[in-house]
Amino acid sequence: MGNEFAPAKINLSLHITGRRCDGYHLLDSLVVFTDIGDHIWAEPSETYSLTLGGPHAAGLSVGEDNLVLRAAALLASQNIIRETPTPSVALHLEKILPISAGLGGGSADAAATLRLLTRMWGCSLPTYDETVKLGADVPVCINPKPQRMTGIGAQLNLLDHTLPSMGILLVNPNRALSTALVFHQLSARENSPMPAQLPRFASAQGLCQFLGQMRNDLEPVAVQILPEINQVIGALQKQKTCLLARMSGSGATCFGLFPDAEQAQAAQKTIAALAPEWWVRAGRVLG
Repeated sequence: MGNEFAPAKINLSLHITGRRCDGYHLLDSLVVFTDIGDHIWAEPSETYSLTLGGPHAAGLSVGEDNLVLRAAALLASQNIIRETPTPSVALHLEKILPISAGLGGGSADAAATLRLLTRMWGCSLPTYDETVKLGADVPVCINPKPQRMTGIGAQLNLLDHTLPSMGILLVNPNRALSTALVFHQLSARENSPMPAQLPRFASAQGLCQFLGQMRNDLEPVAVQILPEINQVIGALQKQKTCLLARMSGSGATCFGLFPDAEQAQAAQKTIAALAPEWWVRAGRVLG
């Protein structure tokens, strides 16, 4: 049996810079990943199957529309075309991340499935054009390292330097939020991008000072739809060692950045005690 980790995707910044005539939005985003995420297991089997576990499995289907099975089917179909048939597999998804939470969870699961099965089957990863058919965020999740994502998400550039070590606290008010709804209600679609050249960040404090001048252009819209997001951000900002608090993606999960994982864990205990109904997880940013 093989296994693969599917880390949460965090948009440290998310600038919406335009909209194409075909409806796709243009963006400029600094993306990182965390040691908080889902897990995928696979083993050879006579037929394809998917089982689910974990605290957030209830809202998912095990049918062929599931991104994990779609990713496996994509890779298998490519190998058939290349005349290198692959064996069927039994897959298991342990769902730790909330659904529709702004963490790219489904995309991370699909990307992890592709990484796992390419190892098991000894084949190559699909191209960008192939993986994007699974979802717009799947390509960026294929290589879970700090990246700058621009255009409609097709331009992916790994940072040319390692980010400083940081702790991170993820908080979701246990409310799902539709990405389509957030984009539909977005009125300001022509916003400034990040600087053309990103600086090198020597410390977590320096990175957060820079991020404080950046934005998530979806945050004001998401707050209008779901005002609890403001409560989450406020709770994070009240933590003495929190360097930056912001919403990730289209929400409703928000993150707080901390000098180290230990301080993020201390903040987790405080916030979880104040709001036990929220989903609260501490970890670290993967550099």
